[in-house]
Amino acid sequence: MVLLGTLVNGLTIIIGAYIGVKLQRIPEKMKETVMKAIGLAVIILGITMALEGQEFLLVIFSLALGGILGERMNIEGKLNQLGGVLGKRMKRGSESSNIAEGFVAATLLFVVGAMAIIGALDSGLRGDHSVLLTKSVLDGFSSIIFAATLGIGVMFSSIPVILYQGSIALGAAYIVAFVPEELLDLMVSEITAVGGIMILAIGLNIVGIKPVRVANLLPAIPLAVLFVFIINTIA
Repeated sequence: MVLLGTLVNGLTIIIGAYIGVKLQRIPEKMKETVMKAIGLAVIILGITMALEGQEFLLVIFSLALGGILGERMNIEGKLNQLGGVLGKRMKRGSESSNIAEGFVAATLLFVVGAMAIIGALDSGLRGDHSVLLTKSVLDGFSSIIFAATLGIGVMFSSIPVILYQGSIALGAAYIVAFVPEELLDLMVSEITAVGGIMILAIGLNIVGIKPVRVANLLPAIPLAVLFVFIINTIA
C-alpha cells in the first residue's frame, strides 16, 4: 500500500497530540520552563537544517520573495481565522490563537525536511515505508511534547502531513521520471535549508523573542524548488 507510511505518520501525530493534551494539566511555571526548553531545542534543529543548504543566496532569495508573497496573501492571518473557527467549534474560543500557533509550528516541524520527502519517495517507488515509520515515531513523541504546551492545534497538523507526503508518494514515479536524481537531491537540501530557517523562527517564537510571522514565509518552499530548477536549467 503506497500510503501506508504516510497514514501511520498522520495517526501517530494524532495519538501523540491527544496524549499531550491530556498532560496539559501541569503547573504554569513547569509548563513555561518546558516550553522554553522545547523552543531552544527547536532553534538548534532549525540551525542544523539550515546548514544543509548548498546555495545560501538561493535560500535568501526564496525567503525574501516568499515573505513578500506570504504577506500579500496574509497566510498567517488566515490561519489565525481558521484557529478561531476551530476554537469556536470546539467551544474553546479563548484558545483559538493557541490552536493556530500549535498547528503552524507542528506542521512546519513535521512537513519540512529530508525525511518527509525521501520517505514519501521510498513509499511510492519501492513500497519501502521504513523512513516514514521511523519519522512516525519521532513525530509521535514530538507531538506529545508540543501538544502539552501548545494545545490541540498540534493534532490538526496531521492533515497537511498526510496531504503533503501522500501527494509525493502517489506522484513519486512521475517525479523521478522528470527530475534527475542529482537535481532532486539539490532540491531536497535547499527545501531543508529554507525550512530550517522557518523552524528556527518558530523556536524564537516559542522562547518569546520578537515574534516572526512564520506562516507568511511558507511560499519560500515552492520558490526554492523553482529557483533550483531554473538555475540548473540555465547552467
